[in-house]
Amino acid sequence: MDTSADVLQLIEEAYKTFSKGQRYIADYICNNYDKAVDMTAARLGKIVGVSESTVVRFATELGFKGYPQFQKALGELVKQRLSSVQRISLAYERLSESPDLISSVLHNDIQNLKHTEEMIDRDAFYRAVDLIGDARKIYVIGGRSCSTLASFLNYYLSYIFDDVRLIRSDSVTESIEEIHRIGEQDVILAISFPRYSVKTIQTVSFAKNRKAKIIAITDGEQSPLAKYADCSIYAGSDMVSFVDSLVAPLSVVNALLAALSMRYKDSVTDTMLSMESIWNTMNEYERID
Repeated sequence: MDTSADVLQLIEEAYKTFSKGQRYIADYICNNYDKAVDMTAARLGKIVGVSESTVVRFATELGFKGYPQFQKALGELVKQRLSSVQRISLAYERLSESPDLISSVLHNDIQNLKHTEEMIDRDAFYRAVDLIGDARKIYVIGGRSCSTLASFLNYYLSYIFDDVRLIRSDSVTESIEEIHRIGEQDVILAISFPRYSVKTIQTVSFAKNRKAKIIAITDGEQSPLAKYADCSIYAGSDMVSFVDSLVAPLSVVNALLAALSMRYKDSVTDTMLSMESIWNTMNEYERID
């Protein structure tokens, strides 16, 4: 079973076949999926008045390998459907149960990093490195909170390649205007995590129609960017608050830049030597004796 499957749709399709106990579970999840996402099978069973084994059978009858896979699919649903206000409410509920807020947030980011390391496709990663290196022009786009990642990626790519362009506009029309000359020799790196930016998706769709190469940095196959991508690099972005957790996506961006700097190390060295001379002349940085 694909973990990006819409759990609510699966429940609706199978509802008539459920036992009485399974219908209790289905009703609770449909009305409280944001709360159920963090519950163990035992906890969920206790709340709805059924056994833990009934909850596990419920998950397998929906087509999942077990309750953990079902819970992961429920997490994807939560990421895609919750509004900012709902995310705040869920975050307060989660954090209020933790005796140490700092450790809770840091642990969440560590888990995202571990999950990213496990799921990242090495072939897709190095395919992205090849596409960037072979491109005539490199475009970078990221909407909303992902604009910070896009700006960071653009900043360092500009030290490695001559023609790198950050798509800055918040307007779909103006973003497309910025890439209206894009073609099959060019590449666009698109960054988007739930909730997915419409501007980013529509701009990428335009680039795909112009036969440009698409590199998606996103959270999984369920992402609307994935269907346009020539290669996709996935990173975990589960959040503990209404603030998007971009720790793992930033680490993936760092890895991409490190791989490119290694491949073009002579060019990068020459560029940095030149920049150091300019920075010293202009007193760009504070000197510490």
